[in-house]
Amino acid sequence: MKAARFHDRGDIRIEDITPQPLEAGTVRIDVAWCGICGTDLHEYLEGPIFVPAHGHPHPISGEDAPVTLGHEFSGVVSELGEGVDDLAVGDHVVVEPYILRDDVYTGPESVDYHLSDDMNFIGLAGRGGGLAENIVVKRRWVHKIDSSVALDEAALIEPLSVAFHAVKRSGVKAGQTAVVGGAGPIGQLTAAVLHAIGVKVIISELSGLRRQKALDAGVADVALNPAEVDVVAEVKKLTDGKGADVAFECTSVQVVFDTLMDTVRPTGVIVVVSIWGKKASFDMHKLVMKEIDVRGTIGYVNSHPETIALVESGKIDLKPFITGKIGLEDLVDKGFDTLINHNETAVKILVSPSGKGL
Repeated sequence: MKAARFHDRGDIRIEDITPQPLEAGTVRIDVAWCGICGTDLHEYLEGPIFVPAHGHPHPISGEDAPVTLGHEFSGVVSELGEGVDDLAVGDHVVVEPYILRDDVYTGPESVDYHLSDDMNFIGLAGRGGGLAENIVVKRRWVHKIDSSVALDEAALIEPLSVAFHAVKRSGVKAGQTAVVGGAGPIGQLTAAVLHAIGVKVIISELSGLRRQKALDAGVADVALNPAEVDVVAEVKKLTDGKGADVAFECTSVQVVFDTLMDTVRPTGVIVVVSIWGKKASFDMHKLVMKEIDVRGTIGYVNSHPETIALVESGKIDLKPFITGKIGLEDLVDKGFDTLINHNETAVKILVSPSGKGL
């Protein structure tokens, strides 16, 4: 079958590979759509990061580069391993793409399995990937979705779960006000979750196309251009001078973080959602005098069921965030290149590994 394989920085190849064997307790999934994630772009430009470098196998998967990429994907069950009796061939599914040690507790009460030692992701550290025609995944990580949810939209449930977990970490409640710094894919999806639970959303974003996307999708009440307006002053106007209850940093840009420190009210919360490749700084005195809480967030933990429910109920419409669809052979030229060099024009580009969806 065809698959996109990461060999090294700047070196992704479309290759013919042998499908993974079906084992007891696993599910084979014919991939319908796979999204290109910012993490994939970082691997291509700066990696290997999450991908184990050639000659340095991951301690859990035992694999090293080259590996098949892709961790944001949807598909259809095509084969069931021995012992899997709660799914059926033909079911529509998405994957929670974790690679964890076998002794890590991942039951419904766990709030920290995503923080366990050597945690990594399917589609980055091995065990197949969504940028292939099919994949075999342990049953624990496969989540059934209603057939009423289009498979292209379902491919966004993985990044939407990132947003859901970030919103949950913030403690924000319906009727409160949130500022989202940055309207890239995760910023847009964070706004979508916030809007779905009844939070007033103010987005700060330089790109006019992305600001308009957030407004057109109905996930932002207000979209501000920080190059043209004083974001802090505007937020205070919109909150009767108090400031926002929570803010979400979705850019890994210092000036955005600094601005959010000023937009939140005293005792406000800032959640850092983006991955920073460098050290950040902030005004410790301001942190103390306003009693601000700064919280990190990574991935998701038992987040997929509630996230899927939001989509199935119609409270979140993912269709507006799909801005392109391509075949596997166009992954680098039309996918990575667009998102790296023209990222203001796109939110989420989906890949059809088999080409059937195009």
